[in-house]
Amino acid sequence: MRGKIAAVLNSNPLKMRTFLASAFLTLSAFSGMSASLAAAPPEATPLESAAVPADYRIGPGDTLKVYVFQNEELSVTVPVRPDGKISTPLVEDMVAVGKTPSNLARDIEKSLSEYVKAPKVNVVVMIAVSVYSQVKVIGQVKTPQALPYRDGMTILDAVLAVGGLGQFAAGNRAHVVRTENGKQTEIKVKLDALVNNGDMKQNLLLKPGDVLVVPETRF
Repeated sequence: MRGKIAAVLNSNPLKMRTFLASAFLTLSAFSGMSASLAAAPPEATPLESAAVPADYRIGPGDTLKVYVFQNEELSVTVPVRPDGKISTPLVEDMVAVGKTPSNLARDIEKSLSEYVKAPKVNVVVMIAVSVYSQVKVIGQVKTPQALPYRDGMTILDAVLAVGGLGQFAAGNRAHVVRTENGKQTEIKVKLDALVNNGDMKQNLLLKPGDVLVVPETRF
């Protein structure tokens, strides 16, 4: 077949020139496409926001997306520094720790209002890693540890994550230590009833910063 094509082309110079021109254009187009693909930068993968509740308290180490409506040059993604502050364009050393995202957004709006007319700010927690985003389980459980908090997390979720109750756990004397507005409260939980008898009334929702305490049984 290849020999026949060569014979036809050799016998007709016009067909030969047309064939070569077509082949050259095809190769040029392919080379240009390859160069474009090689030069094109990889698409950036957008950050996904952390699943935190509306009343989540920002802490050191968290990463925040500060978005200023219709002002892209003022919109940034910043970490919360160890001193609990963040810095954004036109707003330096703003205290973030202990605030909810909406509280922080309102504070940034107040500072920006000196430079921008009626600024509208949205703050999103992109990465939650501070102690405020953890639930701690201590005492008589298989593996006491701090767990990353997630929205909708329950007592049973936490107990299962640490491997269950220990051999000497007094499950029905367990309690959750919760700090809200600077005040500590204790919430009693009957873990034996929950784990062994399926009493789902004991399966309370947890909040970031909660500490589940499982005491040792009294002999």
